[in-house]
Amino acid sequence: DGREVGIGNPKLMEELGADVGALGETADSMRSEAQTVMFLAVDGRLAGLVGVADPIKESTPAAVRGLHDEGLRIVVLTGDNETTARAVARTLHLDEVIADVLPDQKAEKIKQVKQQGLRVAMVGDGVNDAPALVEADLGIAIGAGTDVAIESADVVLVKNDPAKVVAIMSLSRATYRKLVQNLLW
Repeated sequence: DGREVGIGNPKLMEELGADVGALGETADSMRSEAQTVMFLAVDGRLAGLVGVADPIKESTPAAVRGLHDEGLRIVVLTGDNETTARAVARTLHLDEVIADVLPDQKAEKIKQVKQQGLRVAMVGDGVNDAPALVEADLGIAIGAGTDVAIESADVVLVKNDPAKVVAIMSLSRATYRKLVQNLLW
């Protein structure tokens, strides 16, 4: 009807001239419950907000424990708001949160970690994860993800199950041990 409607983050709202302050506390409360918050503006005025959340899969806590048992450090590298990311990290007992990053920044963060002499495995499913999947030592795409993520990864999980990441890590270590054993013979 000739009205300008925008939905997005506070930066977009600022560009549209919409002040998010009136709903700031509500947004923060939603983020602390692991929701991603999008603000809605109509004709440059704040009209509301929407919170969305991906439910944590039942197998995820066990997968995180399994990766920790393997001695791995788990980092959330996300474009989501830091409060939202920290809420998820708290629930799953993750080691570190790096939030509010753009796709090229994800790849740069991985490059920085690799420069410290560490090896990096990255799990992702979206277009925004593709550069990081390529930069990682091991890129793992979720099979239900985007084609570009699948094409960018070294391994594709056919089932959308985080427990499969633990299986991949265990299988790769067992394969490596067998290779070394065979080379010694």
